[in-house]
Amino acid sequence: MSNAPQLFFEDFPAGSRLEFGSYGVTKDEIIAFASAFDPQSFHLDEQAAERSILGGLSASGWHTCAIGMRLMCEGFLNITDGRGSPGIDEVKWLKPVRPGMILSMQADIVSARASQSRPTIGLVQFRLTLRDENGAGVMVQDNIIMMGRRGSARQPHPGLKPQTSTPMLPFDGADQIPGFADMQTGKRIVLGGTYFSAENIIDYASRFDPQPFHVDLDAAATGPFGALAASGWHTAAAWMRCFVDTKERSGVIAQSGPSPGFSNLRWLKPVYAGDTVTYDTSVIEKRVTSRPGWGLVKAKNSGINQHGAAVFEFESVSFWKT
Repeated sequence: MSNAPQLFFEDFPAGSRLEFGSYGVTKDEIIAFASAFDPQSFHLDEQAAERSILGGLSASGWHTCAIGMRLMCEGFLNITDGRGSPGIDEVKWLKPVRPGMILSMQADIVSARASQSRPTIGLVQFRLTLRDENGAGVMVQDNIIMMGRRGSARQPHPGLKPQTSTPMLPFDGADQIPGFADMQTGKRIVLGGTYFSAENIIDYASRFDPQPFHVDLDAAATGPFGALAASGWHTAAAWMRCFVDTKERSGVIAQSGPSPGFSNLRWLKPVYAGDTVTYDTSVIEKRVTSRPGWGLVKAKNSGINQHGAAVFEFESVSFWKT
């Protein structure tokens, strides 16, 4: 079977719609993903989840994003001349994803434009809606995917440039996350780091983002990144694991709740096999909500590789007990 792309930028005009899926969500998968990347009780333990703000066992939001990515790959992305994504403008988790749900996706093309700086590619803006078996939305996502233009030869990747290590950004505090009342805006909290091995990159991508440049060493060498690179969702899920582990060490894991979504996620540089990414978080604002006993915390989060280069950032919102 030929691996040549069948769809290009021109095949995704603004105003068109794609519908595809389905994906059955199981309890075992919810627990397995959460155990690896988001080990909070409402994703792991049915009894604890019943007592939580979610009212029952539900998938991590990052798991929901990963399922959406898998559906995109199977629905159309793996037969396009895809060149990756610069990031996600906004994700809203509309309702909990429960065991037994059957998820499908609707992809509306909001806009499509040729790149000004790279005329061989175009940028397609999607609004993605993940739905349950009854047609109710569980997640809405706005993002851009880069695609090659028909008839434009793919330029060979120049290869990886030699890296020169530079000092990491200074740590301005201990690895402790305080409770809601003691949170200080602007204070950077270092969450720890994650080493991305080729084995782990391929394992995650094989499950949730099986694009060639994430799962195949030979294809990755001639792909848009020049070498095997982690799925952006893998990079994000690793941030979540570091965040939860730091809450656990700080003794505030039981004080935090779920998130309604995030915005302005940017994958700034590829994360390659052999990279170590150090993650952090800084509170932007916090406020008490109309829900008794709960506040909302907005934070800026980022990841920096071993060379001191920013590779990842986004703004999160999460519930915290007041």
